[in-house]
Amino acid sequence: MFAGDNASRAAGIEILAAGEGHASARMRITSDMVNGHGIAHGGYVFLLADSTFAFACNGHGPVTVAAGADISFVASAKEGDVLTAVATERARYGRSGIYDVSVRNGDKLIAEFRGRSRVIGGQQ
Repeated sequence: MFAGDNASRAAGIEILAAGEGHASARMRITSDMVNGHGIAHGGYVFLLADSTFAFACNGHGPVTVAAGADISFVASAKEGDVLTAVATERARYGRSGIYDVSVRNGDKLIAEFRGRSRVIGGQQ
């Protein structure tokens, strides 16, 4: 799946671990990812969390997509920071799932993301 994920790879996202219902990934904030306030654009933080969520929910095998997601930004990140996202499955029921993703800069919490997944069929 990652080999075909041009968006994640173009953002410099690296998968650290991935398995059934869990994943971790990291991304360095570059100058292209900084907004007019001089901090990481929230869209890039969301991208890291969403990609990590995708790696976790697709670890079970069938093709799974996001049915919805939301994010709470807790602190800002800046150019040069290396963000790490950790996704954990909270529930799987039928074709649906719930996943939480924490995004950190070292020990500092940057954002909390909750994704809702839906299996659409087929195998990876």
